[in-house]
Amino acid sequence: MTSATVKPAGAAGRHAEGRGLGMVVFAGMLVALIGFFNLLDGIAAIAKSSFFIGGAHYVVGDLRAWGWVMTVFGAVQLLAAFGVWAGNQLARWFAVAVVGLNAIGQMFFIPAYPFWSLMIIAVDVVALWALCAYGSRENLGVA
Repeated sequence: MTSATVKPAGAAGRHAEGRGLGMVVFAGMLVALIGFFNLLDGIAAIAKSSFFIGGAHYVVGDLRAWGWVMTVFGAVQLLAAFGVWAGNQLARWFAVAVVGLNAIGQMFFIPAYPFWSLMIIAVDVVALWALCAYGSRENLGVA
């Protein structure tokens, strides 16, 4: 016996309508968390804090230069998170771009603090998955 209130998943494995809102809010939270961590990481790198690996060699620039890059990424990610929470589709795609660029930027920041950078890259991948897989208009129930 079937119920008239249950909507089956659409063709080609799409998710049921309205099922992605929680994941998009979670992705926005991850983007905000990553942005906050990047702000702290960048400020510490600009100040040449002692918990970074001393004498590390970077592909481009030095610790202070990558600190500025991470600070800017952090501020932009916080703005993108607020746009995702507001439900703006353009902000969601902007967040996808910023998080993807952050994952690449963290690969360049690995000499400063390897485990931390790899953890941020892993969280970036989860946020990218949630934003791309569940953020479509059909999943969010947007007309």
